[in-house]
Parts: sequence; structure tokens; C-alpha cells
Amino acid sequence: MAEATTWTASPFVTDIEQITESDDAIRAHLADAELQPLLPALAYATGDMSLLRDELRPDPLLLSLPGGGFTDEQADAIRALALEVLVRFRDGGCRPAPVPSDQDLLRIMDHAIGGTDTDMAAYLPLLEEELAHRGEDRRAPTWHKDEVAPDVDFRVVVIGAGMSGILAGHRLDQAGVDFVIVDKNDDVGGTWYENTYPGCRVDNPNHNFSYSIAQRHDWPFHYSTQPVLHQYFSDCADVFGVRDRIRFGTEVISATWSEDDRRWSVAVRTPDGHDEVLEADAVISAVGQLNRPNFPDIPGVGSFAGPAFHSAQWRHDVDLTGKRVAVIGTGASAMQLIPEIAPAVGELLVFQRTPAWMVPTPDYHDEVPPGLTWLYNHVPAYSELNRFCIFWKMGDGTLANVTVDPDWDTPGSVGPMNAMMQMLFTEYLKSEFADRPDLLEVVVPSYPPGAKRVIRDNGVWARTLKRDDVRLITEGIAEITPTGIVTADGEHHDVDVIIYGTGFTASKFLTPMTVTGRNGVDLHEHWQGEARAYLGITIPGFPNLFCLYGPNTNIVINGSIIYFSECGVRYILGLIGLLLSTDHRAADVRKDVHDEFNAAVDAENRRMAWGASDVNSWYKNESGRVSQNWPFTLLEYWQRTLAPEPDEYDLTP
Repeated sequence: MAEATTWTASPFVTDIEQITESDDAIRAHLADAELQPLLPALAYATGDMSLLRDELRPDPLLLSLPGGGFTDEQADAIRALALEVLVRFRDGGCRPAPVPSDQDLLRIMDHAIGGTDTDMAAYLPLLEEELAHRGEDRRAPTWHKDEVAPDVDFRVVVIGAGMSGILAGHRLDQAGVDFVIVDKNDDVGGTWYENTYPGCRVDNPNHNFSYSIAQRHDWPFHYSTQPVLHQYFSDCADVFGVRDRIRFGTEVISATWSEDDRRWSVAVRTPDGHDEVLEADAVISAVGQLNRPNFPDIPGVGSFAGPAFHSAQWRHDVDLTGKRVAVIGTGASAMQLIPEIAPAVGELLVFQRTPAWMVPTPDYHDEVPPGLTWLYNHVPAYSELNRFCIFWKMGDGTLANVTVDPDWDTPGSVGPMNAMMQMLFTEYLKSEFADRPDLLEVVVPSYPPGAKRVIRDNGVWARTLKRDDVRLITEGIAEITPTGIVTADGEHHDVDVIIYGTGFTASKFLTPMTVTGRNGVDLHEHWQGEARAYLGITIPGFPNLFCLYGPNTNIVINGSIIYFSECGVRYILGLIGLLLSTDHRAADVRKDVHDEFNAAVDAENRRMAWGASDVNSWYKNESGRVSQNWPFTLLEYWQRTLAPEPDEYDLTP
């Protein structure tokens, strides 16, 4: 499978191309189309709202199924109608209609998602941002330092040059604010630089897992591999002009607030091992949640005499060919790498603690077909409306599927919609393991869908576990020895290599650095294992410290973390602009505002599958609190981060 690793083009979308192909060529391209956004995009491009025919609307309950749940008759009718429209559009000189009115855009949105009881008018400004359909970058700062505070020195240290840090640097640069980005790694990309294990790829469609301001029409895969995504973020760092502002190989040791100076002192260790202090008026933590590997608390960890490593620290120097290999864990990373290494190893032992629910995704490893790429390049708004469709069916349109119904008492699910998910996923597993009842018995979860991360699968998991040289072990691990693994039943499994697919210390935010706020308060002592922040961004007692991908901003079934970072960065720029425009030096979120918000988050998380279930999950911290996930709609986060409310902060000069 070819991987695009050396893009030379800008990561930004180019202009829509003129259609010159023949009718037959267009017909062939339409065979590859994503159908859900097709007629809405053609209505957008031509202004012909009659294309939005009721009988060709998708069924909102079937949007997540392969092909969008359209019947064969509907699919044929959509393609036939699209062909007529594209031929007329070509013959008319490919002149797009004027930008649709708000009323027409709402009709387009409503058709694209099959209709809903939700007030879609509230989503209209958000959709306009996502489409950028008036040629505007609506998430850019609305102020510039030269205009609001030309004589004020203000510098920001951004910690991390991953997805969030690159974006923060770009927005700070747009606002004319001095900044430096520091990163412990030698290149940009964060988790997409560090994780190089075989099979590493995103489980979010490319159109969703990308910056709204840097869309591509030429993604090589539906779900990008690690090299493709690392190259994408590298390209963005170059085009945004932030690479020269990054200090690589530089790790933050501590950050200390001075109340007298209203500044942060950020202690870093340079590539040559020296310590240095960077002074900053504000600090943006863009270190992420999935950046510190988690090793299980098992007796004997570290005693194994052979190669043993975490999936996030892949040992490319270790040849697995013909070896007896143990993989501990069956989470997202493990379920990607296990099928990749199975054909090469001599024997593979897979140690499963808890099985995962899997959503059937036939195109998970597939390249984007050429006809679909052609449509993205030739149909105005088709790519952007596809992004909106993904946003809806992976976000607010499916939140009800994991919401607790207090009157529901069926084991293994939390409500009728959740039970439907459970049934569909169970039937998928039954079909995949029909010839192996011994495996089926241990691969079907007993917890509600959504309580743990749902894994995408195109059939490769069942094919791998059914191999003669693969053994799935569900006995708990009692001990790791110099030569292998002892399970709870007393069996010793001799192996040559141990790979830990055991995730990350996600709930230990901002570790291992020391952060000291007002009155000498240590952030980690303040949290005492219960990381909290207002909107996942600000923390009382730590003025001008801003978090991206902070507490309770993780997504489960609802959206893309890049979306959250775009919202968070805009909010942070709003706070910095507020300080500069009002002659203040520090913004500290009020404790009552912070506490009220977190109480609401906790209450809502308890109403979700991941909060109601007692299954083990990285969504929860050591006390069992859901410290990771955002339980509300994506729209609500967008609304709440549009601009800071000054009265929610104590502002000091």
C-alpha cells in the first residue's frame, strides 16, 4: 500500500477546477462519490434547491452505515441526477451560483443530514466557518497587537509543536504577538511524530481530522497513515511560517508565576543539556493527553531480558521476523499494530484484558478512489459539505446514542439508541467470528458501546486472530519474568519480545513538568490527581496559563480534537486580546465560575455511557472520575469559546 510521505504542495485547498471531461468520464467519477453530500453540494454550486428531493434524503438513523444507508435505488437516482447537473454545469462554463442565502444554506444542511429535530439555525454560523464559503477565515484573530497595544511587550511560550502548538503559533503570528514554541522532539507533529509503530493511522476521516483553514482535496487515504499525517502537520508548520519559531530538542522542566512581575519563568533544558529560563507573559500548554506512554502495574515489569518496548516508543532496530512475540493490550494502538506484525512473527500471543467494540469500516485501509478526488476538485463545496456530514454523524448527530436513559434497565446498554448500537456491533462480531465460536465468546464486550473507545475495523482483526500462529489470551497477567509472562492460571509463556500496547497516562495532565502558580501553589498538588480546568483551558490561581486538549476536552464519538483545538486557540487569543486592549497583565478565571462549570461537566458525564459504566477506561482518572471527555455538544463548545466573558475572570493590571 503506497504512502504519500513527500508532499510538496501547500496544505491549503486550491481553486475548484473547470470540468472538461466527457459525460462518460463524469459518470465514471460519480461511481466513487460519497453520496450524502453530493446533491447538497450541487444545490450549493448551482443554486437549484429543487435537487434536494425528499425521496433522496438520507435516513438519519442509518448515516453511520457504509454508504450512508442509501438503498440501491436511491444511490442510482442520486448519481443519475448528479450526472445531469454536472453536464449542465460543465456546458454552462462551470460558473457557480452566488453564495446561497442563510435560508438556502439551512435547507442544504437539513437535507445533508436527513432532517432532524435539532434547531439547525444555531449551527449555521458554525457551518459557515467550516465551509469558509464567503472566502473568510472566521477563526482568525479579530485584533492585532499593533492596533490595540503597540507599546506593550507581551511574549508567549507555547509548549509543544504538535497539532495544537502549530495552530497556536499561527494564530499568535496573525495577531502580531511575539511567541516561541518549545518541543522536546526534533520535529513537529507531536503524537504523529512519536508514534511510528506498524499500522499507525488515524481513526477519524481525513476531512474531519485536519485544520478548517488547511483543507486538502488530495488525501491519499480515507483514514491517513502516520507518515501522511506527520507530513501534513509539517507542511502546515512551513506554510503557516511557524517552524522558524520552534526550539526543537528543548524540554520544559518547570513554569513559575511571579505575582510581582505578572510573568511566567519557564525553565527549559536545551539540546546540549544546559538549563535556561524563558520569560513569558503567558504560557500555552499544547502537550496533549496522549504523549506519555503508560506501562501497566504488573509485577516484574522491567525484568524481561529480551527486547520490551511500548508501541509509542517502537524499536525499529528489533527484527520481529520469526520471533515469539507478546503484545499486551487490545486497545486502539494494539489493534492497529497486531495485524501488521502477525504475518512476520513466528508466533504472536495477544493478551486481552477487555475486548473492544468495533464499528465496521470497510474503507478503513483504502486509498481514496480517483473519482472521489476528482469530485472534490471540481464540485464547489463538495469537500466542505462532506466535512460537515462527517462532523454531524460523528458528533452531535450521534450523541444520543451514548446518552443514559434513566428508565432503561437492559444490561449492557444505557438506552434504546445505545442498545441499537450494541445490537449492530454484536451482529458484526458474530458475522466476523461465525466460524470460531471459541473466539466469539471472548471478543464480544459486556459493557455499553461508548464506555470505552470504539475501534474501527475492516475485517482485519478477525482474520488476524483466526491465524494459526496467533493466540488470544484472556487470563489476567500475574507476573513478567526475565523469559516471559505468567498468567493468573499459572502458565508461563516464553517469548522473545514483549510489546506494550497499553496506552498513555492521559489523566496526568502537564506531567512531568512542575507548574507553580499564585502563592507558590504547585499545580499537581492543587489538582491532587483531579485535573480540572474551565472549558479545559484556564485554572484558578494560575493566571495566563492556558491549556489546549486540557481536562475534559477529549472526544469519544463526537468529532475531532482538531476542532476543539481550533475553538480553544480562538478563546485563548480572545483572552490575550482582552488583556492587551484593557491595559491588564493577568487573567485568572474565577473559582466559582470554574467550579460551577466542572460540576456541570461531572453531572453530564455521569449521564453518558463512559461515565455510567464501571468498565476500565483511559477516560477516567485513578479515582474513577471522567477527567478526559467533553459530554456536551460540539456546538456548545464552539459557542462557549467564541469569546471570553470578561466578568468570568479576575483581571489585574
